[in-house]
Amino acid sequence: MKKFAEDAIIKIKEEVGDKKALCALSGGVDSSVAAVLVHKAIGDKLTCVFVDNGLLRKNEREEVEKEFRDEFRMNLVVVDAETRFLEKLKGVTDPEEKRKIIGEEFIRVFEEEQKKLTDIGYLIQGTIKSDVIESGTKGKVAVKSHHNVGGLPDNMDFELLEPLRGLYKEEVRELGRQLGIASEIVERQPFPGPGLGVRCLGEITKEKLDILREADYIFRDEINKAGLKIWQYFATLPNIQSVGVVDGKRTYCHTIALRAVNSVDGMVAEWVKIPLELLEKISTRITDEVKEVNRVVYDISSKPPATIEWE
Repeated sequence: MKKFAEDAIIKIKEEVGDKKALCALSGGVDSSVAAVLVHKAIGDKLTCVFVDNGLLRKNEREEVEKEFRDEFRMNLVVVDAETRFLEKLKGVTDPEEKRKIIGEEFIRVFEEEQKKLTDIGYLIQGTIKSDVIESGTKGKVAVKSHHNVGGLPDNMDFELLEPLRGLYKEEVRELGRQLGIASEIVERQPFPGPGLGVRCLGEITKEKLDILREADYIFRDEINKAGLKIWQYFATLPNIQSVGVVDGKRTYCHTIALRAVNSVDGMVAEWVKIPLELLEKISTRITDEVKEVNRVVYDISSKPPATIEWE
């Protein structure tokens, strides 16, 4: 990876030249490594844009601001775009349409930020090899579009630069270590570009996102406390309500589905056999602390036949 990093830095310098670049920063492994790689190549000519689209995990915005503005000393612009994203997604239930809308709106936000700056010629994205494969190439059927592959509009005002496009997830992590990125970032579990938008099934609303965000936080908190090493684990809101009983009274509330898988590159994955005692503890915490939830289920599907994300 040392040779890859050295070669990539040279190529990025040559490609960008005297122009400047915007990096679509999510705080995840892929975009973080892409940002640091490009920053090493062009320094302050890179501006990172973090879009708070309302589809983030709990505390994610604060963590990103601390890491990249305070630790990495990068030019970081944070855009509060929750209202515009949720407005665009209102009434939309088809997962592919949601992904396309989210990807397109991301680009529009970046174009607006580009116009505030001068000589921006490139958009940097953390697209990796598995994103490209799942989105389909010529002659192949797409499994699902990725917001940084299939969700991009044709009429962009800048060129796309994807320095990680030929790498799988574990190679990206190794590159991150080579670049000196903190292990907390390099080892961070994968998070889809559309965020909670593909973990909130059916129509996306702020109320449903808030429910999902809290349940997901509890799940991740308990896994971390237990010291389990799992490649990816998260909560999904399946848009299912069911009858329950609390204090002798009937309830009709949301269901939360928990998902945990181990994988190397995301192309195949095995579901994780979390101890039943821990699952019970997680379920109890979620139903106690998130009042809108009365049922928790655990997804025991591997990939294939299921994909890791539900949408």
